[in-house]
Amino acid sequence: MSNRKKSIVFDKKTKLALGNVNIILVGMMGAGKTTIGKSLARYTGKQFFDSDHEIQERTGVKIPVIFEIEGESGFRKRESQVLRRLVRKNDIVLATGGGAILSRDNRRLLKHGGIVVYLRATVNDLYCRTQHDKNRPLLQTKDLRAKLTELYAQRDQFYREAAHIIIDTGRQNISALTKELINRLIAFNSGQPIDKEHTMRTLSVEFSASAEKRNYPIYIGNGILTRAELIVSCLRQKRVAIVSNSTVAPLYLDKLSTALEDHGVRTIPIIIQDGEAYKNWETLNVIYDALLKNHCERNTTILALGGGVVGDLTGFAAATYLRGVPFIQIPTTLLAQVDSSVGGKTGINHALGKNMIGAFYQPRMVLADSATLDTLPDRELRAGLAEIIKYGLIRDPVFFEWLEQNMQRLLAREPVTLIEAIQRSCENKAEIVAADERESGVRALLNLGHTFGHAIENGMGYGVWLHGEAVAAGTVLAAELSRRMKFIPEADVMRIRRIFQQAGLPVEAPRMAPEKYLELMSLDKKVSAGKTRFIVLNRIGEAVMRADIAPQLIIETLSACMVHE
Repeated sequence: MSNRKKSIVFDKKTKLALGNVNIILVGMMGAGKTTIGKSLARYTGKQFFDSDHEIQERTGVKIPVIFEIEGESGFRKRESQVLRRLVRKNDIVLATGGGAILSRDNRRLLKHGGIVVYLRATVNDLYCRTQHDKNRPLLQTKDLRAKLTELYAQRDQFYREAAHIIIDTGRQNISALTKELINRLIAFNSGQPIDKEHTMRTLSVEFSASAEKRNYPIYIGNGILTRAELIVSCLRQKRVAIVSNSTVAPLYLDKLSTALEDHGVRTIPIIIQDGEAYKNWETLNVIYDALLKNHCERNTTILALGGGVVGDLTGFAAATYLRGVPFIQIPTTLLAQVDSSVGGKTGINHALGKNMIGAFYQPRMVLADSATLDTLPDRELRAGLAEIIKYGLIRDPVFFEWLEQNMQRLLAREPVTLIEAIQRSCENKAEIVAADERESGVRALLNLGHTFGHAIENGMGYGVWLHGEAVAAGTVLAAELSRRMKFIPEADVMRIRRIFQQAGLPVEAPRMAPEKYLELMSLDKKVSAGKTRFIVLNRIGEAVMRADIAPQLIIETLSACMVHE
């Protein structure tokens, strides 16, 4: 949520539309309840109250002191007393404490006391906003990010239960967010049917505070493909080239082009063949030819409308055409939405190795519309789940548990569940990419299962195994290797196999001579000083890179996990 301040003035029509109803804000510490609450109060003419401030006023001491003397249970009792008194008022905006909803009685009290709005923020945003805050007792810990992740996992379900409206604070400025929330409040108060979930969530890939021009947003939602204003805001000129493939273009190219043209943007379609087998120099030249024939300039933005192959090819074309032109990722497969569209890896395949030729080149934005997954074949959807599972395994054990509980909902393509999985995956990747743009350190952990997986793709012929299928089998191999190195127990290996089986993904590698696997893996991008480096698991939720693995151990792992005739 941006700190840019814009004038918010009282609006009589809004006052009449909302009447004397109370607006109650819930959400994590750092979600913006006080800032947005004060803005709402000014705009609606309501009186603003902050429950934490009221507790301090009544006791005469600050909240950290109450926690120190009475503990959290003592503070919660005081909090409930204050909430009961405040909700009896009329025509107020109330910002509650982050833990107020832990009590079932409080949740019921708030739900009957007004319109409850859950201000949702990502763990990354919460971390950025609270990392220097010394007045929140629960956040005084050495590992703030882990604590926020724990609290989010514990509380999110209760915020959802209490809320009438859920809205993501994201990186929007206060004025825009206030007006958007007002529209939803008015609709709800007038009895109009609305989606409890906000239709779009906004994340940000942030490389550094001093390099804002290199930061970019990720928009995630259902039905946002035609939100052309999001794209137009990133354009240097009202002319774009749209690269798509022969499968996706008939489904979505006209929709996107029409939306852009309605905003005065000229579009140049470039259609390539569909499939991993076409991720090569020949297809790249098809894109170059079209850009040159249409006299595309350095200010002409290229849009990638499609899956990972389209995104990688388009990104590499953008990185090299005229020595660099802007591009935007509009991924239409689950795998691309949660992985390849974020982070700036672009490139093509070579006969001797996957993604061996390319460049790191960041998009200006990513727009992920989960509605495009409605036309995705089941096999492609399952392939995308492999990359989602990966995030839980390498760094987010809470997310891994959530996936175990929600896999059937994801396979059923429940929109809210899909958006949640896409958001949490992108949040994890955005944090890693921001810390290590060019894969000199922690970013390499994103390749869990990929050393084995790329060998499978190459050895079987590009396109025979989908990338996600190869990654799934490769991740099971990595888990078995981790067990043989005495890092994780057999129970964890079985748990990992089970979640891939739930997703309908392969858990055994195709039959191929172990020596052939070793040969193909020696071409992996992570090879250093002649040694193949593998990503292995210390535990579920923690990965590490190792290069000191004996070839015989790799062969034994392969032999144990290959399909048996």
